Amino acid sequence: MREIGAFEAKTHLSELLAAAEAGESVLITRRGRPVARLVPAGPAADRIAGLRGIRTLRARLAGRGIALSADEILSARDEGRR
Repeated sequence: MREIGAFEAKTHLSELLAAAEAGESVLITRRGRPVARLVPAGPAADRIAGLRGIRTLRARLAGRGIALSADEILSARDEGRR
């Protein structure tokens, strides 16, 4: 994995995006300390985003006193597909 400083990453963002499209991962550092990782987008990234969305939804519903299990969420999702 390539490592690059934040300032250099900012000035070479187009090149870094091209590298990510080609499958390369890049570690972005600030003053030598890792702060972010640029990775290729794909099915795994989509799944992670979906899981974050479910967690956010569950938290919002819990704030309203509504608790849903994972099975209930999946059932509601699948119901819309029929």
